[in-house]
Amino acid sequence: MPMPVQAHNIPNPQQVLPAQQRHVPAHPDPAVRRSRKPTDKTLPDNIEDAVIGEAVQQYKRMQEVEKRLDSTIMKKRLDLQDSVNRNTRRYRTLRLWISNTVEQQPWQQLEQNPEVPPRIGAGRYKVKIEGRLLDDATDPTAPDEGDEVDKDLPEKEKDADAMEEDSKSQKKEDAKPSTPSTRKRLAHFFKAISVEFDKPSAPGVADLATIIWTKPALPPNAATLPPAADFDSLEFSRAAEVNINGTITMTRDENPERFLLSNELASILDVEEESRAGIIIGLWEYIKTAGLQESEERQAVACNERLRAIFGRDKIYFPAIPELIGPHCNPLPPIKIPFTIRVDKDFHTNPVPAIYDIRIAVDDPLRNKMLQVSASPEFPNMLRRVSSLDDQLALVVQALHHSKAKHSFYTNLSQDPVNFIRRWILSQKRDLETILGESTRAGRADSDAPEFRRGGLNSAWDTPVAKEAVRYMLARPPQPGR
Repeated sequence: MPMPVQAHNIPNPQQVLPAQQRHVPAHPDPAVRRSRKPTDKTLPDNIEDAVIGEAVQQYKRMQEVEKRLDSTIMKKRLDLQDSVNRNTRRYRTLRLWISNTVEQQPWQQLEQNPEVPPRIGAGRYKVKIEGRLLDDATDPTAPDEGDEVDKDLPEKEKDADAMEEDSKSQKKEDAKPSTPSTRKRLAHFFKAISVEFDKPSAPGVADLATIIWTKPALPPNAATLPPAADFDSLEFSRAAEVNINGTITMTRDENPERFLLSNELASILDVEEESRAGIIIGLWEYIKTAGLQESEERQAVACNERLRAIFGRDKIYFPAIPELIGPHCNPLPPIKIPFTIRVDKDFHTNPVPAIYDIRIAVDDPLRNKMLQVSASPEFPNMLRRVSSLDDQLALVVQALHHSKAKHSFYTNLSQDPVNFIRRWILSQKRDLETILGESTRAGRADSDAPEFRRGGLNSAWDTPVAKEAVRYMLARPPQPGR
């Protein structure tokens, strides 16, 4: 007698399979999802006959407007990026005020207490170096609105003989600060500032140590300087009771860096200072204007007398120009400003600061606005919204294609139901035979089908394919035995 099988002894197939094979989530590859996503936004043919009104004509006109708009926007964006990448520079005037105050000088001690002899060695001074960019209204080098910037303006750095002296009221008027969020401070324009003192001529006065400030290294994506390195004025105090001469040395901090060109290179570019990108662009314009580019090898340049004086050869290749111009590009010399620390009574009766004007290269304000437009976070958001609308439109057009196919099917069915059903059944039969691999004549259509039995115009035999096949068959050479 057979023994009954316990239900719990039968293994469950779900338990036999590995855990990875029990539940396979349907997460198609992103590329597969993109390939399945409809992208066609073209309306079906002859859909105007089935649509009431001018909706189809309006849609086609909107497509034409969209094409022109996309072309215009792309052209404007490329022009904007080209303008941004040109590193457009303009020049502004940085005005420096150098002043100093004193305390506990011998003449001050006598004024405070004439009966007590002054203490020797107690006098001190305090120097303040303040710098600000002049506004366009007060900057003599600022171009008028709408005018182009003249890159050949004379240098505004002034030595001690050309030093100007302004009144306190004029200083306050010129030193009106701009908006802190948009104004560049003094430390932004220099890598290092040092103050060196001349050896005192008076006996018994010790040499003064050099004062050095160096801008700290910043990460590449830093937008602003740290608070300790973002200032408009530099101050220091020392002990002295005699006038002291010194020199302020300021090393420029420019991006891109400008170089002092050699006489040969400056004669071609017609400038004495330029960045590497500006040098290459200038040389390329000179080569095109002079017609020195070879016709057969476009990267080769035949040097004329002026180019041979720079490169020392008769032929150069344009990709090698950045390396060849190295000996003709020297770092710009630092700005040196001589000054005198005055501690005497005559000067401090009516003290006037020493003023120097320095020409500084700054970014064009229009370039910053263009950067804001090109890097605006609203642009990617707008692209995502447009892409979403395109997807929705593609789905609507896909639905229209399906509706048009249904409309054509039922229209043909209503006009001739019997012949339409017959042709439809034959078509489905051929499709089924093709799928099952049972189609006659190696997958080709059956020659006994109604469309092949009918001849004349607009038949299956009156097609370019049939004519081409007949021409090849007649052109085939006869085979032996046939």
